[in-house]
Amino acid sequence: MTTAQASGTFAIAGDLPVVRLGYGAMQLTGPGIWGEPRDADEAIRVLRRAVELGITFIDTADSYGPEVSERLIREALHPYADGVVVATKAGLTRQGPDVWTQLGQPAYLRQQCEMSLRRLGLERIDLFQLHRIDANYPLEDQVGLLLELQQEGKIRHIGLSEVSVEEIEAARKIAPIATVQNLYNLAERRSEDVLEYCEREGIGFMPWFPLATGELSKEDGPLADAAREHGATPSQLALAWLLRRSPVMLPIPGTSRVAHLEQNTAAAEIELTDAEYDALSALG
Repeated sequence: MTTAQASGTFAIAGDLPVVRLGYGAMQLTGPGIWGEPRDADEAIRVLRRAVELGITFIDTADSYGPEVSERLIREALHPYADGVVVATKAGLTRQGPDVWTQLGQPAYLRQQCEMSLRRLGLERIDLFQLHRIDANYPLEDQVGLLLELQQEGKIRHIGLSEVSVEEIEAARKIAPIATVQNLYNLAERRSEDVLEYCEREGIGFMPWFPLATGELSKEDGPLADAAREHGATPSQLALAWLLRRSPVMLPIPGTSRVAHLEQNTAAAEIELTDAEYDALSALG
Protein backbone atom coordinates (compact mmCIF):
# COMPACT_ATOMS: atom_id res chain seq x y z
CA MET A 1 0.00 0.00 0.00
CA THR A 2 1.39 3.38 -0.96
CA THR A 3 1.27 6.09 1.67
CA ALA A 4 -1.75 8.09 0.57
CA GLN A 5 -3.87 4.98 0.15
CA ALA A 6 -3.77 4.46 3.90
CA SER A 7 -6.33 7.27 4.09
CA GLY A 8 -8.93 5.04 2.42
CA THR A 9 -11.16 5.88 -0.51
CA PHE A 10 -14.38 7.77 -1.17
CA ALA A 11 -16.60 7.40 -4.22
CA ILE A 12 -17.63 10.84 -5.47
CA ALA A 13 -21.33 10.66 -6.42
CA GLY A 14 -21.09 6.95 -5.74
CA ASP A 15 -19.24 6.15 -8.97
CA LEU A 16 -15.92 8.04 -8.98
CA PRO A 17 -13.53 6.52 -6.42
CA VAL A 18 -10.63 8.64 -5.17
CA VAL A 19 -8.04 8.22 -2.44
CA ARG A 20 -9.29 10.48 0.36
CA LEU A 21 -6.04 12.36 0.96
CA GLY A 22 -5.60 14.41 -2.20
CA TYR A 23 -3.47 17.30 -3.40
CA GLY A 24 -4.47 20.94 -3.88
CA ALA A 25 -2.59 22.54 -6.77
CA MET A 26 -3.09 26.22 -5.88
CA GLN A 27 0.41 26.76 -4.48
CA LEU A 28 2.15 25.61 -7.66
CA THR A 29 1.88 29.15 -9.04
CA GLY A 30 3.81 32.31 -8.26
CA PRO A 31 3.35 34.59 -5.22
CA GLY A 32 -0.22 35.72 -4.68
CA ILE A 33 -1.38 32.68 -6.74
CA TRP A 34 -0.27 34.77 -9.72
CA GLY A 35 2.05 33.93 -12.59
CA GLU A 36 4.64 31.24 -13.06
CA PRO A 37 6.15 29.24 -10.19
CA ARG A 38 9.52 30.20 -8.78
CA ASP A 39 10.76 26.69 -9.64
CA ALA A 40 8.83 25.12 -12.51
CA ASP A 41 10.90 21.92 -12.40
CA GLU A 42 10.06 21.41 -8.74
CA ALA A 43 6.36 22.00 -9.48
CA ILE A 44 6.46 19.21 -12.07
CA ARG A 45 8.29 16.95 -9.60
CA VAL A 46 5.63 17.63 -6.94
CA LEU A 47 2.80 16.57 -9.24
CA ARG A 48 4.56 13.42 -10.40
CA ARG A 49 5.58 12.51 -6.86
CA ALA A 50 1.99 12.97 -5.67
CA VAL A 51 0.83 10.25 -8.06
CA GLU A 52 3.79 8.03 -7.06
CA LEU A 53 2.65 8.39 -3.43
CA GLY A 54 -0.79 7.04 -4.31
CA ILE A 55 -2.65 10.35 -4.52
CA THR A 56 -5.41 10.06 -7.12
CA PHE A 57 -7.36 13.29 -6.49
CA ILE A 58 -5.86 16.60 -7.65
CA ASP A 59 -7.81 19.83 -7.17
CA THR A 60 -7.11 22.96 -9.21
CA ALA A 61 -8.91 25.94 -10.78
CA ASP A 62 -8.69 28.04 -13.92
CA SER A 63 -7.96 31.06 -11.69
CA TYR A 64 -4.79 29.58 -10.16
CA GLY A 65 -2.15 31.56 -12.02
CA PRO A 66 -4.53 32.12 -13.83
CA GLU A 67 -4.24 29.05 -16.09
CA VAL A 68 -0.77 28.18 -14.76
CA SER A 69 -1.80 25.36 -12.41
CA GLU A 70 -3.89 23.56 -15.03
CA ARG A 71 -1.10 23.83 -17.59
CA LEU A 72 1.48 22.41 -15.18
CA ILE A 73 -0.81 19.50 -14.34
CA ARG A 74 -1.08 18.57 -17.99
CA GLU A 75 2.66 18.96 -18.54
CA ALA A 76 3.46 16.74 -15.56
CA LEU A 77 0.78 14.07 -15.77
CA HIS A 78 -0.79 13.82 -19.23
CA PRO A 79 -1.71 11.21 -20.35
CA TYR A 80 -3.23 10.65 -16.92
CA ALA A 81 -2.75 7.32 -15.16
CA ASP A 82 -5.82 5.19 -14.60
CA GLY A 83 -7.72 6.36 -11.55
CA VAL A 84 -6.25 9.87 -11.44
CA VAL A 85 -9.02 12.45 -11.10
CA VAL A 86 -8.36 16.13 -11.84
CA ALA A 87 -11.02 18.47 -10.43
CA THR A 88 -11.12 22.10 -11.50
CA LYS A 89 -13.25 25.20 -10.92
CA ALA A 90 -14.56 28.32 -12.64
CA GLY A 91 -16.27 31.45 -11.38
CA LEU A 92 -13.43 33.70 -10.18
CA THR A 93 -11.53 36.12 -12.39
CA ARG A 94 -8.09 37.53 -11.66
CA GLN A 95 -6.79 41.07 -11.94
CA GLY A 96 -3.48 40.65 -10.12
CA PRO A 97 -1.74 38.90 -7.21
CA ASP A 98 -4.17 37.99 -4.41
CA VAL A 99 -7.05 39.70 -6.29
CA TRP A 100 -10.14 37.58 -6.97
CA THR A 101 -13.45 38.74 -8.48
CA GLN A 102 -16.56 36.61 -8.81
CA LEU A 103 -18.10 36.09 -12.24
CA GLY A 104 -20.92 33.59 -12.57
CA GLN A 105 -22.18 34.71 -15.97
CA PRO A 106 -23.24 31.47 -17.69
CA ALA A 107 -21.46 32.28 -20.97
CA TYR A 108 -18.25 32.90 -19.02
CA LEU A 109 -18.58 29.62 -17.11
CA ARG A 110 -19.08 27.74 -20.37
CA GLN A 111 -16.02 29.43 -21.89
CA GLN A 112 -13.89 28.55 -18.89
CA CYS A 113 -14.99 24.92 -18.99
CA GLU A 114 -14.01 24.71 -22.66
CA MET A 115 -10.64 26.30 -21.92
CA SER A 116 -9.99 24.01 -18.94
CA LEU A 117 -10.74 20.98 -21.12
CA ARG A 118 -8.16 22.22 -23.61
CA ARG A 119 -5.50 23.13 -21.03
CA LEU A 120 -5.87 19.86 -19.12
CA GLY A 121 -6.00 17.75 -22.28
CA LEU A 122 -9.31 16.16 -21.33
CA GLU A 123 -12.46 15.29 -23.23
CA ARG A 124 -14.45 15.37 -19.99
CA ILE A 125 -13.70 16.94 -16.61
CA ASP A 126 -14.52 14.48 -13.84
CA LEU A 127 -15.44 17.17 -11.29
CA PHE A 128 -16.19 20.77 -12.30
CA GLN A 129 -16.89 23.16 -9.43
CA LEU A 130 -18.53 26.57 -9.24
CA HIS A 131 -15.78 28.50 -7.46
CA ARG A 132 -18.27 30.92 -5.90
CA ILE A 133 -21.96 31.61 -6.33
CA ASP A 134 -22.20 35.06 -7.91
CA ALA A 135 -25.07 37.07 -6.42
CA ASN A 136 -25.31 39.09 -9.64
CA TYR A 137 -26.76 36.12 -11.54
CA PRO A 138 -29.59 33.73 -10.60
CA LEU A 139 -28.40 30.49 -9.03
CA GLU A 140 -30.60 28.68 -11.55
CA ASP A 141 -28.55 30.15 -14.40
CA GLN A 142 -25.17 29.29 -12.88
CA VAL A 143 -25.91 25.73 -11.74
CA GLY A 144 -28.18 25.26 -14.75
CA LEU A 145 -25.23 25.94 -17.04
CA LEU A 146 -23.20 23.30 -15.22
CA LEU A 147 -26.08 20.87 -15.72
CA GLU A 148 -26.04 21.66 -19.45
CA LEU A 149 -22.31 20.92 -19.58
CA GLN A 150 -22.93 17.66 -17.74
CA GLN A 151 -25.67 16.67 -20.17
CA GLU A 152 -23.34 17.48 -23.07
CA GLY A 153 -20.72 15.12 -21.62
CA LYS A 154 -18.16 17.85 -20.96
CA ILE A 155 -18.21 17.37 -17.20
CA ARG A 156 -19.00 14.27 -15.18
CA HIS A 157 -19.92 15.66 -11.77
CA ILE A 158 -20.76 19.10 -10.35
CA GLY A 159 -19.31 20.65 -7.19
CA LEU A 160 -19.84 23.86 -5.22
CA SER A 161 -17.45 25.96 -3.14
CA GLU A 162 -17.99 28.23 -0.11
CA VAL A 163 -21.70 27.53 0.27
CA SER A 164 -24.24 27.20 3.07
CA VAL A 165 -26.57 24.26 3.64
CA GLU A 166 -29.41 26.36 2.21
CA GLU A 167 -27.43 27.09 -0.94
CA ILE A 168 -26.56 23.42 -1.41
CA GLU A 169 -30.21 22.46 -1.06
CA ALA A 170 -31.26 25.14 -3.56
CA ALA A 171 -28.60 23.98 -6.03
CA ARG A 172 -29.65 20.34 -5.66
CA LYS A 173 -33.12 21.28 -6.90
CA ILE A 174 -31.42 22.28 -10.16
CA ALA A 175 -28.72 19.63 -10.59
CA PRO A 176 -27.06 16.76 -8.69
CA ILE A 177 -24.27 18.10 -6.45
CA ALA A 178 -21.40 15.68 -5.85
CA THR A 179 -18.99 17.71 -3.70
CA VAL A 180 -18.65 20.83 -1.58
CA GLN A 181 -15.42 22.72 -0.91
CA ASN A 182 -15.51 25.05 2.11
CA LEU A 183 -12.96 26.59 4.44
CA TYR A 184 -12.51 24.07 7.25
CA ASN A 185 -9.68 22.92 9.49
CA LEU A 186 -9.00 21.99 13.10
CA ALA A 187 -9.01 25.65 14.14
CA GLU A 188 -11.76 26.96 11.83
CA ARG A 189 -15.00 24.99 11.91
CA ARG A 190 -17.74 27.43 10.96
CA SER A 191 -18.77 24.99 8.23
CA GLU A 192 -19.56 22.23 10.73
CA ASP A 193 -23.23 22.24 9.72
CA VAL A 194 -22.27 21.94 6.04
CA LEU A 195 -19.95 19.02 6.78
CA GLU A 196 -22.68 17.27 8.76
CA TYR A 197 -25.14 17.82 5.90
CA CYS A 198 -22.65 16.42 3.39
CA GLU A 199 -22.06 13.39 5.59
CA ARG A 200 -25.80 12.69 5.83
CA GLU A 201 -26.25 13.10 2.09
CA GLY A 202 -23.10 11.28 0.92
CA ILE A 203 -21.61 14.43 -0.60
CA GLY A 204 -17.82 14.70 -0.67
CA PHE A 205 -16.45 17.53 1.49
CA MET A 206 -13.14 19.18 0.57
CA PRO A 207 -11.74 21.34 3.37
CA TRP A 208 -9.71 24.07 1.74
CA PHE A 209 -6.91 25.60 3.82
CA PRO A 210 -6.78 22.31 5.77
CA LEU A 211 -3.57 23.22 7.62
CA ALA A 212 -4.43 26.77 8.72
CA THR A 213 -3.98 25.79 12.34
CA GLY A 214 -2.21 29.00 13.40
CA GLU A 215 -1.51 29.04 17.12
CA LEU A 216 -2.36 25.35 17.38
CA SER A 217 0.54 24.26 15.17
CA LYS A 218 3.38 26.21 16.81
CA GLU A 219 6.29 24.14 18.08
CA ASP A 220 5.27 24.93 21.64
CA GLY A 221 1.54 24.97 20.89
CA PRO A 222 -1.23 22.62 22.02
CA LEU A 223 -0.63 20.15 19.18
CA ALA A 224 3.07 19.81 19.92
CA ASP A 225 2.90 17.21 22.71
CA ALA A 226 0.53 14.94 20.84
CA ALA A 227 2.64 15.30 17.70
CA ARG A 228 5.80 14.30 19.55
CA GLU A 229 4.09 11.21 20.91
CA HIS A 230 3.32 10.14 17.34
CA GLY A 231 6.72 11.14 16.00
CA ALA A 232 4.77 13.50 13.75
CA THR A 233 4.47 17.20 13.02
CA PRO A 234 1.52 19.31 14.21
CA SER A 235 0.41 19.69 10.60
CA GLN A 236 0.41 15.92 10.09
CA LEU A 237 -1.72 15.56 13.20
CA ALA A 238 -4.14 18.19 11.90
CA LEU A 239 -4.53 16.20 8.66
CA ALA A 240 -4.99 12.96 10.57
CA TRP A 241 -7.73 14.66 12.59
CA LEU A 242 -9.52 15.74 9.40
CA LEU A 243 -9.38 12.22 7.97
CA ARG A 244 -10.78 10.83 11.20
CA ARG A 245 -13.45 13.54 11.44
CA SER A 246 -15.71 12.21 8.65
CA PRO A 247 -15.74 9.48 5.99
CA VAL A 248 -16.75 12.09 3.36
CA MET A 249 -13.75 14.33 4.20
CA LEU A 250 -11.33 14.80 1.28
CA PRO A 251 -8.40 16.93 2.51
CA ILE A 252 -6.35 18.55 -0.28
CA PRO A 253 -3.23 20.05 1.34
CA GLY A 254 -1.10 21.96 -1.13
CA THR A 255 2.61 22.65 -1.41
CA SER A 256 5.22 23.57 -3.99
CA ARG A 257 7.95 21.33 -2.53
CA VAL A 258 8.37 17.57 -2.78
CA ALA A 259 9.68 17.25 0.78
CA HIS A 260 6.59 19.00 2.17
CA LEU A 261 4.32 16.86 -0.04
CA GLU A 262 5.88 13.69 1.35
CA GLN A 263 5.48 15.00 4.89
CA ASN A 264 1.82 15.84 4.36
CA THR A 265 1.06 12.52 2.70
CA ALA A 266 2.57 10.57 5.60
CA ALA A 267 -0.35 11.85 7.71
CA ALA A 268 -2.52 9.22 6.01
CA GLU A 269 -0.83 6.54 8.09
CA ILE A 270 -1.37 8.22 11.47
CA GLU A 271 -4.08 6.51 13.47
CA LEU A 272 -5.50 8.59 16.31
CA THR A 273 -6.98 6.92 19.37
CA ASP A 274 -10.44 8.00 20.48
CA ALA A 275 -8.89 9.94 23.36
CA GLU A 276 -6.43 11.71 21.05
CA TYR A 277 -9.16 12.58 18.58
CA ASP A 278 -11.38 13.99 21.32
CA ALA A 279 -8.50 15.99 22.79
CA LEU A 280 -7.64 17.50 19.39
CA SER A 281 -11.31 18.27 18.75
CA ALA A 282 -11.46 20.18 22.03
CA LEU A 283 -8.45 22.30 21.03
CA GLY A 284 -10.27 23.73 18.04
